[in-house]
Amino acid sequence: MRVVIYHNPECGTSRNVVQIVRDAGYAPDIIHYLSAGWTRAHLLGLFAAAGLSPRAALRVTKSPAEAMGLLEPEVNDASLLKAMLEHPVLVNRPIVCTARGVRLCRPSETVLDLLDQWPPGPYHKDDGTLLINADGQRA
Repeated sequence: MRVVIYHNPECGTSRNVVQIVRDAGYAPDIIHYLSAGWTRAHLLGLFAAAGLSPRAALRVTKSPAEAMGLLEPEVNDASLLKAMLEHPVLVNRPIVCTARGVRLCRPSETVLDLLDQWPPGPYHKDDGTLLINADGQRA
């Protein structure tokens, strides 16, 4: 199964998702979206597939969203989308695409819903949180 991850290597959640996917035996296609940027059609397609609105996909922490006035309720989706195209850091991450769907994988264990196979258990995130028990079941 092909796995595509829209990734920011500076983000701990994004790094966790990449590691979970690799430990499950996949070789993900990793898109560094901060440097690659987005097109309007691509971003709208990802949002539609994931069931997200631009507001739901807006990264509000460690981003310029507040300083840009984007958190105000009167800012519409078209304005948010325009800002996201100009400033890719405004899109929350990681977004993961597989044959099982597209999701914003926050928290990182959300990625398990998109994988046919999981890492062998017991499996812990880098912070020590148990994700998969010794029986291979989600913790």
